[in-house]
This record gives sequence, structure tokens and C-alpha cells, in this order.
Amino acid sequence: MTEDKHLIPLKVAVVGAGYWGPNLVRNFQSHLGSELLWVCDVDKPRATRAVGRYSTVRVTDNLDDVLCDPKVEALAVATPAATHCKIALMALEAGKHLLVEKPLASSVAEGEAIVELARERGLTLMCDHTYCYTPAVQKIRDLVATGTLGEIQYIDSVRINLGIVQQDIDVFWDLAPHDLSILDFVLPARWQPTAVAAHGGDPIRAGHPCLGYLTMPLTSSAIAHIHVNWLSPTKIRTMIIGGSRRTLVWDDVNPSQRLSVFDRGVDVADTSDSEVRRETLVSYRVGEMVAPALPESEALQSTVREFVAAVRERRPPLTDGDAGLRVLAILEAAGQSLQQHGRLVPLAAALR
Repeated sequence: MTEDKHLIPLKVAVVGAGYWGPNLVRNFQSHLGSELLWVCDVDKPRATRAVGRYSTVRVTDNLDDVLCDPKVEALAVATPAATHCKIALMALEAGKHLLVEKPLASSVAEGEAIVELARERGLTLMCDHTYCYTPAVQKIRDLVATGTLGEIQYIDSVRINLGIVQQDIDVFWDLAPHDLSILDFVLPARWQPTAVAAHGGDPIRAGHPCLGYLTMPLTSSAIAHIHVNWLSPTKIRTMIIGGSRRTLVWDDVNPSQRLSVFDRGVDVADTSDSEVRRETLVSYRVGEMVAPALPESEALQSTVREFVAAVRERRPPLTDGDAGLRVLAILEAAGQSLQQHGRLVPLAAALR
């Protein structure tokens, strides 16, 4: 009698025990579908702290210990972005499935190498775009897909706070992947970004932008705008998606009402009469506001659940390697735009 693989826990190792790694450790330990075997970090005492003093999970500062263990089926990588490509390629060569923290890699070329090797080896590659697994973003995706908002007209996203000024990456690579991955997740193909213009500022002389703005025309006539900032004294996490029928406001720092859907906006009547003054065609719609009920659940637990299910069911995860590449393409094009003083850079050639 053969065993049902869906009932056998996925044997996992977490690589990286810094800021995000302990969260992965905790969620893999608590998920019934996975068994955490190793935690690897260049700082071995830090790895020990991540698993707990009395844990049976093994710790190491040598990645080869993990890659050479035949029991390990999958790796969750939570190391600095500059190391993702090297670790991911080594893991895939060793036959391990992969969950990689955002961003997937440091460039589109590196990301493509990871995606291609995973495809060649028939291994699962998933990007840890955690926000995509929050109840709020799942609901936003449903509202967009069902046409509740109508045709998308604009998107405004703000992600600012007094954050850690990173030494190795700018504010776009640190914060914008969250918003870009969310847009990639909730928007269908007909509303995807076609180009990007980036403007950044470095008032504290950190050596790279500490605040910035991304402007992206979408496939339709809509436009998306993202504001990121490490220097704001207040923490704001909002996204407004304006549609022809309704407008959605997501306030992620308001746990009592994260989502609000407004039946308010501007309607313009169609006419072929060129003599009719334009202002007579505009009417303002003022309707009710609805706050959809959302379940309470930890996004990272849903991320872990999706990763394990994708491996066991041999299917692409919701945020697969291609999703990671699309985010990288925008970030890379944004860098080109910064170098060209904010010029609009097309995305068509970013993914070869």
C-alpha cells in the first residue's frame, strides 16, 4: 500500500535567520503540512535563537550541510537580495524546491536564470510575495475580477514610514516590491503596466534614493502611481483603486476597517454632439460605502500553505517565478528611468 504524499509533511530548511527568517521558522514549525529540519545562517548563534533553545531543529552556518541532506525537499530563502541568485541556483542544482523572499533576485538576468533552471529541473519556485496572501488583497483581487469596481481608471499607493535606511539597496528595491507584487496579483492582463517613470530623492545623502515615486501607464488608459519613503515620521500603508463603478480604499494600518468600497465617483455621458459643452456631460455619483468583512489570518501562514500545496500538487504557486520576474522588470526599468532623469522606460523589452 503506497503512502499518500499529501499526508507526509514536506521536509524544509530555512536559509537566513535575520529579520524575516524567524517568521518563516515559526510558520513552518506550526504548519502541519511541513517539517522544519534545518535553519542555516552565517551567524550560527542567530540561527539557534531563531529555532529556540530546546528545539530539535538542526542549525548550521554551512549551506552545504543543508544541500547535502537527502531528507531536505525544499528551501525557504530569507537572505539579502544580492545572495538570492547564488543560493537559489545551488538549491535547484541539488534538487530542492524553492520559496524565495522578495525580490526574487538582484536583476532580471539573475531572475531568468533561476526561473529557467527551476523549469528545467521540474521544481517548484515560489516568490514570497506575502501581501498577496493577506485576506485584504485576496478580497481586492476578487472585487477586481468580478467587475465590482468596473473599469480600472487609476491606482494610488503609498508606503511610507520612518524605516531602516538600507545600505545595499535603495528605497525602490526595499519597499516597492510589496506594491508591485500586489498590483501584479490583483490586476488582470488587460491592466498591466506598460512602462515606468521613476523620480527619487536623497536628502540625507545616503548614496541612493531614500524616497521616490513610480508612475506607470497601464495597458488600458489607466495609470498607477506608487510613493515610497524611508523618512516619513508617520506610517501610511494605503492603496486606492478607482474604477468606473466603485472606488476601493485599502488602509493596512487600520485593523478595524482595512477595506472600504465607495459607490462614489464621476460619470461622463457619451455624446456625438460636438457643440455640447463638456461640463454638462459630467455628473457626480454619491452613494453608500461598504466595508467588506475580512477573516483574520496570518498572511505568512497562508504563504507557507500555498508553497507546500504547490509542491505536493505539482502545480505553479499563485506567486510563481514569472510573477517575480515581472516585479524585477519594473524595478530594473525604474533604475534606468532614474539614470535618465525620470524618462518613461517601456517594459516590453525588460523580459526577454
